[in-house]
This record gives sequence, structure tokens and C-alpha cells, in this order.
Amino acid sequence: MNLSRKPVQINEVIERIWEHHNPGMTEIVAIEDNTDRFLGEDIIAKTDVPAFDKSPYDGFALRAEDTAWASSENRIEFEVIDKIGAGSVSHKRIGGHQAVRIMTGAPIPSGCDTVIMLELVKEIERDGKNFIQITRKLKKGDNISFRGEDIKSGTLLVRKGTKINPGIQSLLATFGYKKLAVMRKPKIGVLATGDELLNVEEPLVPGKIRNSNSYMIVEQIKRSGAKAIHYGKIPDTFTATYDALHKAIAEVDMMITIGGVSVGDYDYMPKVYEALGADILCNKIAMRPGSVTTIASLDGKLLYGLSGNPSACYVGFELFARPIIRHSLGSNKPFLKKVKAILDVDFPKANPFTRFVRSKLFTGGTQLFVAPIGMDKSNIIFSLAYANCLMVLPGGTRGYKKGMEVEVLLLEDHEGSDLF
Repeated sequence: MNLSRKPVQINEVIERIWEHHNPGMTEIVAIEDNTDRFLGEDIIAKTDVPAFDKSPYDGFALRAEDTAWASSENRIEFEVIDKIGAGSVSHKRIGGHQAVRIMTGAPIPSGCDTVIMLELVKEIERDGKNFIQITRKLKKGDNISFRGEDIKSGTLLVRKGTKINPGIQSLLATFGYKKLAVMRKPKIGVLATGDELLNVEEPLVPGKIRNSNSYMIVEQIKRSGAKAIHYGKIPDTFTATYDALHKAIAEVDMMITIGGVSVGDYDYMPKVYEALGADILCNKIAMRPGSVTTIASLDGKLLYGLSGNPSACYVGFELFARPIIRHSLGSNKPFLKKVKAILDVDFPKANPFTRFVRSKLFTGGTQLFVAPIGMDKSNIIFSLAYANCLMVLPGGTRGYKKGMEVEVLLLEDHEGSDLF
């Protein structure tokens, strides 16, 4: 057990927690019940798409060879011997200078090898029969959607771990996935510590604040794809913290506590981890905000002690808890996606640790720009509401100037990255 406050580098923290992550599990659900779920299996095409040669237009199916001499000066006439719509099949085989009236999506009749669109023919009726006249030469295969030209049977369509969106839902229905394997949502416990905390509905009184961090983390958990279990708040005592945490850990796959990780008289979390018999992976991280983030492992479960400062709490989750959750949901790109952007303002603040600044990413022409939102203090709440990224500013500098290129972590992206 190591309660040293020596700062651990971010990459080393990630390596340590990755040794303790658990692979995700799958469960079978109906296609109607997979909203906001992640695929637990690769989706494979079970048939060709289209499954048959079909017409992409309303028109007439016929033989291209019969149009060889068609021109504006030489109208070629065809007898219309049948009519079919989508879902219907013609049982007639056409001969020379015969055609079948065909609607969009209907299968190409036997003997036909081309389709002419409805608006390109002249329709006439004579002696109780229907005819068309055309004035252009057609080629074999014109205006036909051929079997398998969209998707071939056996094609890998979507990989395991992908979040199901409306387009994927359409593919599932197209290939008959009435039931499918999805990744089981890990259960993440959330518990806030602090005598200063009030419930949301309680009126403010001197020295007290509302428990906003818990609701923030719960939404971050949901955004990552997991299930949040909110255990509320507890007072700043060792016994209350130990008892609540001991009970909650048994009910969840991962535990997140908020507050109690600094070096104050009432910051009990590291000692509670020690009393529980947990293996503390880090007790201080070389970063701002969130340097006091504490992470431990107990009985195969990761325990995250996040700072009570809102921004530090937020950043700690995104950097260290979210990737583990996304990996358990089958993603091979569990980390926040990183892009480069141009700093739009001066950022003179120097810092020995890497800083993650709540920021706004925006476009200017073909270039990406980024600027901090509000004051860069870990207790500032306002910036979190409008941030769509975290600007990454490595430590050991004397600040950054407008126009410099910086790296940015995207907060609302679903694609992710395979590397931090």
C-alpha cells in the first residue's frame, strides 16, 4: 500500500489502470431494445443487397437489342405485356419488341436486360392493347440495380463495439437481426462525500453548496454508455465513508467517489481505500486540474476517488474512467479523439504539469481554432456547460501564445482513439 503523494505521469496512470480492467460481457436483446447500446458481435450481411436485379425507377423493362435502331427520326414500338410493382413478380417472359411496365423496386422480368424511365417513352393504346414508343438506343444493364451491387452476402458491415445508430438499426432490420448480442452496460456507482453538500431541492445556507458534481458524473457515465447508480451523499467521517463504500462496491462494476481525496483534515478517501484492502494505483497525478485524483483496485474492480472541484472531477472522469468503460463496451478506440487546432488567444499561465483546459473548438474557414471558456480554475462550473473539448497544454512552459498549434481532446465525439 503506497500513500505517497509523488505525482505519477498520466501515461503511467493509464498503464496501471489498464492492468486492472475487465473485458465486457454481452447479453441478447430484441432489435426494439437496443437504443444507445453497443454491438456485442460483428454484424455480417446474411444476403446480397439487392437480393435480386431490380429497377431503380418507374419505367419499362425490355431488351436492349430491340432498341438498336431507335432515334428521334426512328421510333421503335414495344407491346406492353405485363405490369408489376414493388413486391410483385412478372411470370411472363418477354419476346422481341415486348416490354413490362415496372415500378421502382420491382424485380427485373425474365428476358429483360434494361429499363427505360417512364418519362422517356410515349404511351399509346391500340386495339385494346398497350404500346410504348421510344426514340433512343439503350445498352444492356442500363437503369438496373444488380443483385449484390450494394452489399455482398458475408460482408462485414459493422464491428463489435460500435454504438448502434439509426443507420445501423436499418442494417440490422435489413438482414433479419431480430435479436442480437449487445455489450452489457457496466454498473458504475457514484457517491459524494462532504458535510457541505445539500440535495438539489434544499435551499442554500451559509457554508453549504448543492451536490452538483454527482449529477454531472452521472450524465458523463450515461454519455459513455454505462449505467449509473447514484448513492447520494455522505458526511465527512471515516466510518460513514468506509461503510457506504464497502456496501456500494459489492453492487457495482466500478465505483466513483467525489471529494475527500486531498490532504485536508477531512479527506479520508485514501485511508478508506487502505482500510478496505484496496491496491492504490496512484494518489497524485501530474496534471491540472485533478492532480489529487486517487485510483485503486479492489477485487477486480477499479475505484476512482475524484476531486470535489467540478472541473477536476470532470476531467478525471474523462481521462481515466471513461476509457475503461468504453473498452468494456467493446470499443477498440476507448480514448478521447485528439485533433490539432490553432490557439485563438494568449494563454500565459505557466504550469509544471500538463493542463487540460475546458475550451471551445470552432472552425474558421478550413482551419480549426480553440479558445478557453471562462476562468481556468478547477472550481469553476460555468466553463463545463459550454466546453466541447479539452485543450491539452503540456507542462514545463512559460505559457502559450495566440497562433500556436495545440492538441485538443474532443468531448462529444463517438469515434474515439486507440491511443491517449
